[in-house]
Amino acid sequence: MMKIQLLDDEQHVLSALRRLLHPYDWEVHVFSDAQLALQALTEHEYAVIVSDLKMPEVDGITYLQFARQRQPNALRILLSAHGDRQSMLQAINQAEIYRFISKPWADFEVETALRTAIDLFLLRDENQRLLLQLRQQQSDLERQEQELLRLEAEYPGITRVHRDNDGSVLIDEIDDSF
Repeated sequence: MMKIQLLDDEQHVLSALRRLLHPYDWEVHVFSDAQLALQALTEHEYAVIVSDLKMPEVDGITYLQFARQRQPNALRILLSAHGDRQSMLQAINQAEIYRFISKPWADFEVETALRTAIDLFLLRDENQRLLLQLRQQQSDLERQEQELLRLEAEYPGITRVHRDNDGSVLIDEIDDSF
């Protein structure tokens, strides 16, 4: 189950987001305290982390920078009613946010942003898994090639197999005359 972390100092915003996301098969963790949200980053792996920009303890950009350090694979979304150009550039450059959603939001915008973020998270995860699998297979092939070279050096000709047109292995007659 995909986990989403929501951080906002306004309880009504968290309640509205929780209601909006309730129909989805996602595990949603809500926080109004940045310290508790940071602690949760060590306990859970999140696919998406959503943070408000303006909060009393820490701003959302700083929080998302910490989140990026602890969970670099999670996609980060900034939520704010105060979307000035400088804040947007800072969020993109420093926290590497995936999306910016302004308050008040349209429900479909939040739903779409989260669905596409989760899809991207899953795609990246699958790419990592396939890359690891490919590297393992390459390593296995290299070991097999080394073994074939060793066998060929020890028993010259052992790796050369003669086949006929249908792929059957041909066995040469052994010369018993010596």
